[in-house]
Amino acid sequence: QVQLVESGGGLVQPGGSLRLSCAASGRISSINGMGWYRRAPGEQLQLVVYTTSGGGTNYGDSVKGRFTISRDNAKNTVYLQMNSLKPEDTAVYYCYGQINYNEYWGQGTQVTVSS
Repeated sequence: QVQLVESGGGLVQPGGSLRLSCAASGRISSINGMGWYRRAPGEQLQLVVYTTSGGGTNYGDSVKGRFTISRDNAKNTVYLQMNSLKPEDTAVYYCYGQINYNEYWGQGTQVTVSS
């Protein structure tokens, strides 16, 4: 069984930064891609960013230029660096992975941007 464990959420003021982490653990033979989605209160699930093992990366329009995903393949971990945060970035952020040709989700971590 594969698990995705997120960390790094919290409360930050507008214009601030946060870094989220997502570590995949368990019996992993291949990681096809990993990324982040978010759900704001009353909203649908929204793509933040997704990166494939081939190196392709797709950012949601609302975060382009502010958020950056990076990977540590040795640790099966992805990081989401979030800069210039806005109140509308407030949401539960979920790690997502296509691992061993299955889909997995993390438990979610709350990010709140407020003064």
